[in-house]
Amino acid sequence: MKKLAIVLLIVMPVIAGAQLIKTSLNLTVRDELGNTVEKATIALYENEADYKEEKNPAAVGVTDPKGVCKFKDVKAIAYFVIVRKDDKDNAGGGERIGQLDANKINKVTIVIQ
Repeated sequence: MKKLAIVLLIVMPVIAGAQLIKTSLNLTVRDELGNTVEKATIALYENEADYKEEKNPAAVGVTDPKGVCKFKDVKAIAYFVIVRKDDKDNAGGGERIGQLDANKINKVTIVIQ
């Protein structure tokens, strides 16, 4: 019993200190009036060359009824982003998001028009 208690005293702080949250991104899409946009397509790119050529996206998703798309377990970097819904997109602003914080849920809003 003593050995189990000693093992728990050693292991528990290690487990408690481990990061349980992976780097993720909750991206909200709004239109020019501030309304959330459902079924907008989103592509994340790790570099500008892929972004410009629209190839090799790091992640792709579609917004839910609340205008949110959740990307789980992504790299903690700054992404280039393309958001589209019908004839609206984010060209002219919001093409790149700031560096994501590692091991956190990052939240970003992009406006399409």
